[in-house]
Amino acid sequence: MFLFLSKLLPLFIYPLGLTCLLLVVALVCFWKRPKTAATAIFLALLVLILGGNNQVANSLVRPLELQFVPKSELPQAAAIVVLGGATKPALAPRPGVDLGEEGDRVLYAAKLYQEGKAPWVILSGGRIRWRGNGPSESMDMAELVQGMGVPKQAILQDHRSLNTYENAVNVRQILEAQGIDKPVLLVTSALHMPRSLLIFQRQGMQAIAAPTDFLVTDRDLQTSSLQDFLLDLLPDAEALQRSTRALKEYIGLAVYRLRGWL
Repeated sequence: MFLFLSKLLPLFIYPLGLTCLLLVVALVCFWKRPKTAATAIFLALLVLILGGNNQVANSLVRPLELQFVPKSELPQAAAIVVLGGATKPALAPRPGVDLGEEGDRVLYAAKLYQEGKAPWVILSGGRIRWRGNGPSESMDMAELVQGMGVPKQAILQDHRSLNTYENAVNVRQILEAQGIDKPVLLVTSALHMPRSLLIFQRQGMQAIAAPTDFLVTDRDLQTSSLQDFLLDLLPDAEALQRSTRALKEYIGLAVYRLRGWL
């Protein structure tokens, strides 16, 4: 139940869901309370404009992404841990497993392995059934990293995790079973890293941040022309997605703290 509610309730806080909720209020109040309806429409428009604004989106994303940027080359470690959320199952008409928006996690993990950063790659991720059937995300990731040169015998899988807390708990169990008590490289999206690293450390693991999938670059923060500035003011679907992903992490940090997971 917690998993379902954790996916459902935030939808009404994210920009798109909040906009829809305000528009429903406006429709209900339209005839008998026109002023309330007008206020709700104005707020809905404001939420959509702000949520889809590049400057607002970047200001939400950047503080999270910059927290654990490595200041030097990543060290050698006992294992590379990759968190799920990066793949789409091989369901028709897809010709195979697809990479999602966070697919850089899989690519970066394979790259780190090829660089000899660790002898093991631990892939953590189950499959939420109401989002489609198919193999677990760990199996999908295993198929992909093997195609990028990671041998099958170097791969360990957690195919049961459905959220970041379960990722940490199940990976800790795998490390204990393998007798690994040395630092591991934690690979996930830069936006997701603050929550992930805190929860892995809370589980007693020596995790070193290896972030990837950066949504905002230094170039994105530079406004080189008046045209760029004006375009940044217009609502943009990509900016709306960045704002939503950032809000998801802020909410996740708050909820995980309340539950004592951080």
